[in-house]
Amino acid sequence: MQTGENEQGLRKILDMTRMISIALLLLHIYYYCYAAFKAWDFRLDTTDRLLQNIYRTGLFSNFNKSKLIALGMLIISLIGVRGKRDEKISFKKAFYYIIIGLLLYYFSYTIMLFKVNIFIIAESYITVTALGFIFILTGGSLLSRIINTRLNNGVFNSLNETFPQEERLLHNEYSINLPATYNLKGKLRKSWINIINPFRGLLVMGSPGSGKSYFIIQHIIKQHVQKGFSMFVYDFKYDDLSKITYNQYLKNKKNYKVEPKFYVINFDDLNRSSRCNPLDPSTMNDITDAAESSRTIMLGLNREWIKKSGDFFVESPINFVTALIWFLRKYKNGKYCTLPHVIELAQVSYDKLFSILRAEPQIEVLVNPFVTAYLNEAKEQLEGQIASAKISLSKLSSEKLYYILSGNDFSLDINNPIQPKIVCMGNNPQKTLTYGAVLSLYITAITRVMNKKNCNKSSLIFDEFPTIYFNGMDNLIATARSNKVATTLAVQDASQLKLHYGKEQADVIMNIVGNIISGQVSGETAKQLSEKFGKILQDRQSIAINRTDTSITKSKQLDLAIPINKISSLSSGEFVGMVADNPDEKIELKAFCAEVINDHEGLSKEQERYKELPVISGINTGDVLNNFLQIKKDVEEIIQTEIERMMDTPGLMDLIIRKSA
Repeated sequence: MQTGENEQGLRKILDMTRMISIALLLLHIYYYCYAAFKAWDFRLDTTDRLLQNIYRTGLFSNFNKSKLIALGMLIISLIGVRGKRDEKISFKKAFYYIIIGLLLYYFSYTIMLFKVNIFIIAESYITVTALGFIFILTGGSLLSRIINTRLNNGVFNSLNETFPQEERLLHNEYSINLPATYNLKGKLRKSWINIINPFRGLLVMGSPGSGKSYFIIQHIIKQHVQKGFSMFVYDFKYDDLSKITYNQYLKNKKNYKVEPKFYVINFDDLNRSSRCNPLDPSTMNDITDAAESSRTIMLGLNREWIKKSGDFFVESPINFVTALIWFLRKYKNGKYCTLPHVIELAQVSYDKLFSILRAEPQIEVLVNPFVTAYLNEAKEQLEGQIASAKISLSKLSSEKLYYILSGNDFSLDINNPIQPKIVCMGNNPQKTLTYGAVLSLYITAITRVMNKKNCNKSSLIFDEFPTIYFNGMDNLIATARSNKVATTLAVQDASQLKLHYGKEQADVIMNIVGNIISGQVSGETAKQLSEKFGKILQDRQSIAINRTDTSITKSKQLDLAIPINKISSLSSGEFVGMVADNPDEKIELKAFCAEVINDHEGLSKEQERYKELPVISGINTGDVLNNFLQIKKDVEEIIQTEIERMMDTPGLMDLIIRKSA
């Protein structure tokens, strides 16, 4: 027990052992230098008789025997020494003393071999042996004062923050598997990032240059095409991802049960783009689908409206566009139900437009507020309600856009098991606002028709997701899992998501995804991720040095597994994250902090062999212009036909507004 009495008793025993050691050494010196002591008259009859008795014990039977016993007693006395520890004392210094002391202590016998005066031999032997003894004693004392514990020298505590990660390759027919390496207590180990259930949603984050596309997105595309997924890819920096998707399609299309078709939507290069109508009548079963499409296109064109949802001057233009879409959907069974026709219809004079719109019973309730304001000459209110819609839609009045949006080369049911498709849609960073709104409309239509049962497994990949507006991503992730729809969202930072979608929707998306992979991010995003990854037990050491004693404390405590500063300083290719598992495929080690391994040379050679996206048609400027003019003519005919029909129908004649605009 650590009591004062025990410590004092131990100290007395050690002191006595050391005195015995000194006494034995003195006897050794007296015996082997007896002639010198006799000449100096340093002897007594009593000591001589005592020395004879000790000699009979065999202590001096060998020259080094008594010295060894004295040294042994000295070592025993040093074992229990507890001196004041000092961080400046090192093993090197202590061993220097001990080695020098042992050399002097043992090799001092050579002095006895010299043929010189016995007084010189005795004095030299005593001096050298005593010095050796003192050096050994000093070195042993220094050993007891060394601080054996060395504090972690890592400035950023990086070794202490490492933790075990999944090293098994967990593979299934849907999984995404990324090879990686991670650091565990200073040792580099191989691991796997296993996204075995991509249907629970995957959020990929990282600042520009962190490697989202190169290390993550391209591997998702390759592995899902290899596994027979139908696919939609939103390619923000066209044609980076589209080219990868196309070449993987060429390589693996024979492996599909039903060979898929490959389509590209691109508004800049019409010869390499297919045509598709996002307002196709087959995708809209009731007016709520029209309302959803209207909201998507209007909020996509006016991103600031997202935060003002519910305001009168936000909902009014949305209702106005809804009425236009549904009118065209009902007119001749949707023959002219395209976005270009909606844009041109919005430009028609109020008296003609309102006349034909309020003749349709299903949209009468939507149109009445506008008709009332018009008839009551509330021009300021009416312009506030409608002008914003007309101005917004006019941004899309482009010959190229009209050409792409008015065609129907393929349907949007990309996961149709009979006709699977791989569709890439390209944006242009210089025209993000305009193209992003149209692409948002495509995405809304795609998700509406593909979130059904008994369809092919499919993958939706959105690069730079905040550049488009999709209302209901949280609902898609939550409900599409059972329909085998895997959703991958790539964003630069959560703050970017909040800026474009509002805090509420951004928080929901951040929290609803089951799989998260993040490169370098900072601020609130890094803090949120750090808290999500939780805490691990980490070693803690402290040394307290005062005037009389030194104390060393070791402990373990819970601390952040991946702190904020670590997430903020990740290099390109380094990612942190957490994966989700399945009931029958449990993953105990879900969190990871690793570097994804890419075969840079192999990928470079593969990209050199990539084929360019195919030229689909030889469309010329004249064809595009004719299509543009035909749409305008179609709208004029619709107005004229409907007005004539109303005039010929007694029940509808009274609905015609004859007031001048």
